[in-house]
Amino acid sequence: MASFSYLMSVLVLCVIIGYTNAQLELNFYAKSCPKAEKIIKDFVQQQVPKAPNTAAAILRMHFHDCFVRGCDGSVLLNFTSTNGNQTEKLANPNLTLRGFSFIDAVKRLVEAECPGVVSCADIVALVARDAVVATEGPFWNVPTGRRDGTISNVSEANGDIPAPTSNFTRLQQSFAKKGLDLNDLVLLSGAHTIGVSRCSSFSERLYNFTGVVGTQDPSLDSEYADNLKSRKCRSINDNTTIVEMDPGSFKTFDLSYFKLLLKRRGLFQSDAALTTRTSTKSFIEQLVDGPLNEFFDEFAKSMEKMGRVEVKTGSAGEIRKHCAFVNS
Repeated sequence: MASFSYLMSVLVLCVIIGYTNAQLELNFYAKSCPKAEKIIKDFVQQQVPKAPNTAAAILRMHFHDCFVRGCDGSVLLNFTSTNGNQTEKLANPNLTLRGFSFIDAVKRLVEAECPGVVSCADIVALVARDAVVATEGPFWNVPTGRRDGTISNVSEANGDIPAPTSNFTRLQQSFAKKGLDLNDLVLLSGAHTIGVSRCSSFSERLYNFTGVVGTQDPSLDSEYADNLKSRKCRSINDNTTIVEMDPGSFKTFDLSYFKLLLKRRGLFQSDAALTTRTSTKSFIEQLVDGPLNEFFDEFAKSMEKMGRVEVKTGSAGEIRKHCAFVNS
C-alpha cells in the first residue's frame, strides 16, 4: 500500500512538473478554441489593407513585448491603483507604440468565441505574423500556448528595450540577454523595411550628435542628412513629424532597408551600428546579394526564435479577460 501511495505521489508530481514546463506548440488551441487562429487571420486580412502601417506597429509591439519579461503580453497592461507601479506602456521606447486598440478588438472577437482560453500574448504574436503576411511580407510559424504575465514595470522596459540610439555593443548585449545572436540582430532589424518613425527618435544625429548643438553624425550620409533637415525634421525639437524608415519602400517588405544601410542611410544610430562590425556587415551584404525569399526564410526563423523568448506556459501566468488589465 505504501509503495502504491509512493507511486501515485510520483505520478502526480510528474504531471504537475509536465504541466508547469509545458512548451509552445503549433495549433495549441485546436481543441480548446479551434476557430481562434482563423478568426484572428480573417480580421487582420480585412483591416490591415485599410491601414497598412498596422503591420509595422504590431510587429514593433511584439518585439517590445518579448524583450521585457518575455513574450507575455505585459506591454499591453495599463497602470491601475491596484498594481501600484507604472507599466511598460509608459516607458520611453513605448510612448509611440500603436495598435493597442487593434489587439483589443481581436481579443473581443476571440473571447466571444471562446471565453478565457486564448492569451493576449498569443494574440499579439499571431496578429504580428498575419499583419506582415497581409502586406505580402514573409510567413513564419507561430507556436502557441503562451500565458499572460501579471507584472509590467516601466523601469524594466526602459532598461531592456534597445533604443534607436544604441551602439553595436549595447545591441549585442540586449539581444544576447534574450538568447538571440548577431544574425538575429540583423534579421530582426530588417523589420525596419516597413513603417515610420518620429523625428525625435533620431534628431540628435542631425543636430546634436556630440552633445554640442550643430554637430551631425559623420556616419550618416550627408546628402540624406541634408534632405532630412530641409524637408522633414527642421528642428531638434520636432516631436511630431513622421519619417519613413525605408524611404520610397516603407510599405513593402523587401531588401531596400539593407541596401540603404550599405549607403550609410539607415535612419537610426542602431541601424548604422549594424555596419560597424565585419560580421554583421558581411551578413547584410550576403542578404542584399541573395534572393528576397532567402531573407524571408531567415527572417521567419528569427521571428519564431524571438517568439519563444522567456514565454510563460503551463500554469504560469494567466489568461487575461481584458488585455489591458490583469484578472481580478
